[in-house]
Amino acid sequence: MTAQDPVAAETRPGRIAARAGIGLRHRHVPAFLDGALPDGCAAPAWLEVHSENYLVSGGPRLAQLERIRRDYPLSCHGVGLSLGSAEGLDPDHLAALRGLYDRVEPALVSDHLSWSVAGGTYASDLLPLPMTEAALDVVVRNVARAQEALGRRLAVENPSCYLAFADSTIPEAEFLAELVRRTGCALLVDVNNLFVCRHNLGLDPEDWLARIPGEAVAELHLAGHARLEVEGETLLIDDHGARVAEPVWRLYETALERFGPRPTLIEWDTALPPLDVLLGEAERADAVLARAAAATAETSRHRLREPAHAG
Repeated sequence: MTAQDPVAAETRPGRIAARAGIGLRHRHVPAFLDGALPDGCAAPAWLEVHSENYLVSGGPRLAQLERIRRDYPLSCHGVGLSLGSAEGLDPDHLAALRGLYDRVEPALVSDHLSWSVAGGTYASDLLPLPMTEAALDVVVRNVARAQEALGRRLAVENPSCYLAFADSTIPEAEFLAELVRRTGCALLVDVNNLFVCRHNLGLDPEDWLARIPGEAVAELHLAGHARLEVEGETLLIDDHGARVAEPVWRLYETALERFGPRPTLIEWDTALPPLDVLLGEAERADAVLARAAAATAETSRHRLREPAHAG
């Protein structure tokens, strides 16, 4: 598959606007089925689900998702492709994902720059991989295979990291940029993951943002993190269990300055709060997106007003 407009990538049957969405969790499904959102809360622009929660041929959970899909654009976020596995991708898993995606027609599909399968054993975690030429070849091969099997452009998410591999030879941003160049995939930029890596590994987020191809960024994620004290040092853990931290909001604004407005997800998976808290975070993201859109429009108007210089 070839690179394309990231905002319009895989828009079946319609694109996801550059607005804020939330992750749809089972506890909140009844509110969306009944149209009974909390008083005073605006509906999210779109919803995202974890693909592996719906890999069934039928039943009430899938039927509920199909009902909700009629009212909300949908994104499907996978956790099980294991794009970093040297032994390749599981064809049965790919076929199950293709069946789900053909059925609910998500506007965006994504998975992680990680691995979780080796020797037929599945580890229920998103494990990191070294940033080397050999690892890049593996991921390129797997992403190309996934896009072919799924019939869709795949967005690949940057990881949260806690330790650095001593044998990594390629900076992460360059690794992702080369992955885009060689496969035509999209990128899902998790701003919280970027902030976690800044704290834990000393990564420079502004340099990272400058090095990845902005035209490939199809989606942004925002989430909360936890702080863990380890031998007198503070480690940030990407646990998706709290409000978005203030410095992450500031980094999000920097990302929007670099890329322009993009569909943005509020991701919250542990210690799930009442729905109004999630929707409140989405409203804040929408306000930031609106300011970014206004700034982009003003910059465009200014450029149009600039007089042409004589050659």
